[in-house]
Amino acid sequence: METCKRCFLLSLAFLMVFFENLGTNVVFGFNGNYKHHSPHFSTIQGIYDMKDVEDDGWQMVETKWNQFIVNGQPYYVNGFNTYWLMVMAADQSTRGKVSEVFQQASSVGLTVCRTWAFNDGQWRALQKSPSVYDEEVFKALDFVVSEAKKYKIRLILCLVNNWDAYGGKPQYVKWGKAAGLNLTSDDEFFSHPTLRSYYKAHVKAVLNRVNTSTNITYKDDPTIFAWELMNEPRCTSDPSGDTLQSWIAEMAVYVKSLDAKHLVEIGVEGFYGPSAPARAQFNPNSFATQVGTDFIRNHQTLGVDFASVHIYADSWISQTISDAHLQFTTTWMEAHIEDAEKYLGMPVIFAEFGVYSKDPGYNSSFRDALISTVYKTVLNSTKKGGSGAGSLLWQLFPEGMDNMDDGYAIVLAKSPSTLNLISLHSSKLAIFNSMCSWKCHWGCKKKNALETIIYHDDL
Repeated sequence: METCKRCFLLSLAFLMVFFENLGTNVVFGFNGNYKHHSPHFSTIQGIYDMKDVEDDGWQMVETKWNQFIVNGQPYYVNGFNTYWLMVMAADQSTRGKVSEVFQQASSVGLTVCRTWAFNDGQWRALQKSPSVYDEEVFKALDFVVSEAKKYKIRLILCLVNNWDAYGGKPQYVKWGKAAGLNLTSDDEFFSHPTLRSYYKAHVKAVLNRVNTSTNITYKDDPTIFAWELMNEPRCTSDPSGDTLQSWIAEMAVYVKSLDAKHLVEIGVEGFYGPSAPARAQFNPNSFATQVGTDFIRNHQTLGVDFASVHIYADSWISQTISDAHLQFTTTWMEAHIEDAEKYLGMPVIFAEFGVYSKDPGYNSSFRDALISTVYKTVLNSTKKGGSGAGSLLWQLFPEGMDNMDDGYAIVLAKSPSTLNLISLHSSKLAIFNSMCSWKCHWGCKKKNALETIIYHDDL
């Protein structure tokens, strides 16, 4: 079908369903029981399914300057984090929770999930020791990937943790010591050649894994949105940033040497370092300049395709909830969007954001205000064709997972106002993603009636 005609029909169909659902107080087929009301256009996903019928296919996500694209179309992201998917899938008694969270996410239009493709030397470990894997846990990760595709959700797979949860950097150092290495700091993960080789071996094992559920090699599977080198890397032993920068440069190129098809991102929190002293004013505190990361320098590395930023005002500024957290969030996001446009020429995803439910002064209204602030800032960039390419909530949970809750869990069945916020933001991004091909860049200033709808704050 001709692109412009298709885009018009998609947008028209979407708006018909959108306003119908507003009138019935059912947001994209999602109710308290998570049931769809129509097999055709009851969800945002229905629009994507219609595109699939037109044989657009399930293709790799790419970048074109400061936007993500799929099959030549813009691909703005409304997504979420659920880190424990592989671990829960490893046990048949809890595997259903993976399907449940994907179904619920899909029902409110979430299209990207960030999750762990590692568990090093811990309970239900994927990697029991360097290059020694538990096949049943690897099959669990296979299931996660195949199940994500079933719900048309793409995955950002993180390859190791900076922290000790699920093993991470400290576990690699323990393995090194057990092998007789003289290691004195966890930060030697970044510099010691043996530990670098352990990490590379894990990367190779995951990327070359043939999925036992789909028979598709991971590095060939469009279900995978991107590879993340590490969750929140820090190297406080070298505030200059040189040690971490060297590691990023080596590992980004290594991942690309194995898999040139998928996107690669680092996983940093977004702190500014020595290479950009004028930007340090945007850091949440003085300590942030000393953790060995350097947002602009890190993302100018060969092989890195897009930028990642995290947002935790309550951890970085003060635990007590206040409007200052919202003001910081806006400023922090706008600074990184500007950097991505002026210095990096790439999209930026706000890959984690949330608020701790045990903070003094916390309530669900403040959480909704934070989510609205993030979504509004993304949309302000999106409508100008800017680098603000999406955001990922930390984190989405189904019911019955209280034992895994880190204080940030969002259970949609218990949070109707948050559900509505997510759904409405998904609706706006879906219009951007379906209305216009890259030949009609959003910065082209062409006005139409839909813009009034998209940008209306009350929708």
